[in-house]
Amino acid sequence: MNIKQNKVREALKNIPSVDEIINKFQITDTPLKFLKYSINIELSNIRTKILAGENINDIKKYTFNKINKIFNKIKNNSLQPVINGTGIILHTGLGRAPISKDILVDGILKNYPYSNLELNLETGKRGDRNIHVSSLFNSLCDCEDSTIVNNNASAVILMLNSLCNKKEVIISRGQLVEIGGSFRIPDVMNKSQSKMIEVGTTNKTHIKDYEDAITDNTSAIIYVHTSNYKVVGFTNEIDINKLHLLAKKYNLPLLIDLGSGSFADFKYLGLPFEKMISKYIKKGADIITFSGDKLLGGPQSGIIVGKKKYINIIKSNSLYRAFRCDKIRISIMETVLRTYYTSKKISDKNLSIQLFKRSRNKLKINANKIISGLSTEITKNYKINIVDSLVEAGSGSLPTEKIDSIAISIYSKIIKANKLYQFFLKNTNPVIGYIKNEIFYIDLKAVTNDQIDDLIKAMNKVLI
Repeated sequence: MNIKQNKVREALKNIPSVDEIINKFQITDTPLKFLKYSINIELSNIRTKILAGENINDIKKYTFNKINKIFNKIKNNSLQPVINGTGIILHTGLGRAPISKDILVDGILKNYPYSNLELNLETGKRGDRNIHVSSLFNSLCDCEDSTIVNNNASAVILMLNSLCNKKEVIISRGQLVEIGGSFRIPDVMNKSQSKMIEVGTTNKTHIKDYEDAITDNTSAIIYVHTSNYKVVGFTNEIDINKLHLLAKKYNLPLLIDLGSGSFADFKYLGLPFEKMISKYIKKGADIITFSGDKLLGGPQSGIIVGKKKYINIIKSNSLYRAFRCDKIRISIMETVLRTYYTSKKISDKNLSIQLFKRSRNKLKINANKIISGLSTEITKNYKINIVDSLVEAGSGSLPTEKIDSIAISIYSKIIKANKLYQFFLKNTNPVIGYIKNEIFYIDLKAVTNDQIDDLIKAMNKVLI
């Protein structure tokens, strides 16, 4: 055995055992199995490094330091609140639509310790969990019936599998989108067991293209809203009303995947225009699917609205049970829907809409409060400015529109922007900003009013 092999053997021998590590750190507030699992993963990584020839001085000290960092992480919950300084209100990585504390607490308390989720309190018999939100959706969308499932991907698959199983569905080539997270319409249609029939071209599709593709095996026409991009220039897209008339002529359902979709009159609220779901219903859509955690401002969910006869078919599909929502999301969604008094009057409890509505003037008040709360040392050592910014809605909503906002720019000659980003990211109360032209920014569009003091504390801690 050579010297190198001896060193490797000695290093492996000096790795502390799982029991030795547990006895040293004396952690009692974490499940023992979870501790052992975490320790074994790290010990395996250390063994791999040693066997690969990495020279580690004082293997015990090295191991204890590594384990200590892991224990510091697992002492805290993995899921934790953050300050969204990206300006993107519907940030997918940060949980999409923000929901107010009042609604979140109410949604949980309504289920403690039990609720009438599937019990009809009038008859005492088993009921439908969908009943708690269906009437609200029906009235807001001006539709006959509705249901709620796990997310919009589930909604699209369920809709197609229920109404178009092993049959043809006509779609424009310009609508074969990839939304994100590998959610591609062609793949989704394939998984739903429906047969996709492409018509038209990427930039132009005419009503004749749809009609020429209709056969005895055609089960539906689908319109997919290109929610995360827009084709401009030499283009043509068929009006929903014309598609409705064509579908009606051949006794076919017109299906629409909106992706996002709104109950609020965004134009009236002074925001970039987004066509309301009720408008698509009025134009003749038979079934519409959309996300509950985008412009609506609710929890993760997929909403299916439209004609009662089609909703009944969808709800009778065995996949419906696999895709259905849990009690917490249904409870939260009910309260969110009640914030929509009208399309032009929305309760302050709808946090998403309130964040979208905030003007630059209101955001400047918050920005000035933040700057005035910083220590003199920080304002001397950093170049900190309040600047106008333009942000996106996020999650594929309002794809071509920019929304007015205010950001705080932070520049240092000594500390690079990427270092500042990391420092704020690793703060006890993480702040997620962004870098542009080597300057670190914290945008205030998605920072709630009750987070301002926390942001001041974070900046005073990180920048000192």
